[in-house]
Amino acid sequence: MATKYIFVTGGVVSGLGKGITAASLGRLLKARGFKVASQKLDPYINVDPGTMSPYQHGEVYVTEDGAETDLDLGHYERFIDEDLNKYSNLTTGKVYWNVLHKERNGEYLGETVQVIPHVTNEIKSFIYQVGKKGNADIIITEIGGTTGDIESQPFLEAIRQVRYEVGKENCLYIHVTLVPYLESSREHKSKPTQHSVRELQSYGIFPDIIVARCNQPIEKSILRKISMFCNVKEDCVIQNLTLPVLYEAPLMLEDAGLARIALRELHLDENMPVDLTEWKEMLTRINGCEKKVRIALVGKYVQLHDSYLSVAEALKHGGWENNVDVDIDWVDSESLTADNVDSVLRGVSGIIIPGGFGGRGIEGMVSACQYARENHIPFFGICLGMQIAVTEYARDVLGWADANSGEFDEQSAHKVIDLMPDQQGNLPKGGTMRLGAYPCKVKKGTELFNAYGKEEVDERHRHRYEVNNEFRPQIEEKGVVFSGTSPDNHLVEAMELPGYAFYVGVQFHPEFKSRPNKAHPLFREFLKAASGFASAGNATGKKG
Repeated sequence: MATKYIFVTGGVVSGLGKGITAASLGRLLKARGFKVASQKLDPYINVDPGTMSPYQHGEVYVTEDGAETDLDLGHYERFIDEDLNKYSNLTTGKVYWNVLHKERNGEYLGETVQVIPHVTNEIKSFIYQVGKKGNADIIITEIGGTTGDIESQPFLEAIRQVRYEVGKENCLYIHVTLVPYLESSREHKSKPTQHSVRELQSYGIFPDIIVARCNQPIEKSILRKISMFCNVKEDCVIQNLTLPVLYEAPLMLEDAGLARIALRELHLDENMPVDLTEWKEMLTRINGCEKKVRIALVGKYVQLHDSYLSVAEALKHGGWENNVDVDIDWVDSESLTADNVDSVLRGVSGIIIPGGFGGRGIEGMVSACQYARENHIPFFGICLGMQIAVTEYARDVLGWADANSGEFDEQSAHKVIDLMPDQQGNLPKGGTMRLGAYPCKVKKGTELFNAYGKEEVDERHRHRYEVNNEFRPQIEEKGVVFSGTSPDNHLVEAMELPGYAFYVGVQFHPEFKSRPNKAHPLFREFLKAASGFASAGNATGKKG
């Protein structure tokens, strides 16, 4: 069959959940046997989110092939369970970067370079490329931002042209809008949706399906009104309720007929059999969890939880596989000190320190590591978190009071963490880190091997600094086990402390590979240890 294209736009306000809608639809189509590819088009001018502040953008998601992308790609991978790639995220910056390089290389043969056709052609080429790369039956493309934004216009014009090029029967537009509820008059209001659709229509895009975001059920009269005034079929106006569990969204949208209607509008068999057995079993496990565990997430960007979105989701996944709900304590490492660490962390059943950059809040993380180590609280360090664990051990066990990372103290005599050899020199900041999937050799008889059950794994990375090989022998002599290394043994990939239920640090980012129906092995084992710690009635544990 011809490749089908589905475009998801958003209106009224940002943050409506276009990504969740797109990801849910992808899961429903995959459950019908289709090969689905997903991508996100972002209108900001940054080349990619790799150098953007987590406070503004949230986490940077990394694909297998090393692309730094928007966090919505994490939703796509978790819902659809397909590895995405560098063709799955495009920004305005990347579009203009490519266009200008082509102009400088003479590829336009002296033409005047314009938004139409050169910029729009670049966008369309990217849209078509993701399907070819993944040999997809259906490509779901989310357009970032909100309809009416100036920066979104080239993307909207490009997807308007796609329908013209591939034919109406092969292209579907879904518009996600907010239908607000006014407490004063106790009614939903459709006018914002009408205005948003009218704005979209002014660009030549007429939505086939409208997904109405709401916090409580919308009256049928309002749905009919939206249908009439927005010129869409009555059953093509679908409400999308806020749910207590994110992963319930596909089943809710399946009950509302989203996938069936999308197939009908794409001239495909709307009555195809659907197998959501595994997804339903997962939700049964989620809703059947019998106890809770408190996990302290100690980071420097905790004011915006999206900064650690994949870590938070992976914690939940690990909890569900252990029949526990995870209650996350968001702990600002800047406010954590040796004096208050006990009062802040007392009573948690596990401590996790995720990735990050820069020296702010580092000493609070060191205090958290020491507290976990001395009290035998299950501990998990990721990327920067592993580096902090090594630093704390060097200071408090080996007695190197000045032990630090070269990132934070270039003058330290004990730079136990330092730049990787290929990261030396004056490199530009964007896209030059160790990025994407690399192999890790796992040492037998370790907690790492217990989790994975095999001697080599591939995990995704995003870092410049590594454990300094100069100090590896002394650190190992004092009890640290470097349980994971690169195949040539040159780079440390994981460390752990024997004699603990779980005290593990990894240089890579396992959260990017965790799925709601299949938790990452390390998160599974971390939550298993935390659950055991809680069941034993520990408050802070015993001094070690």
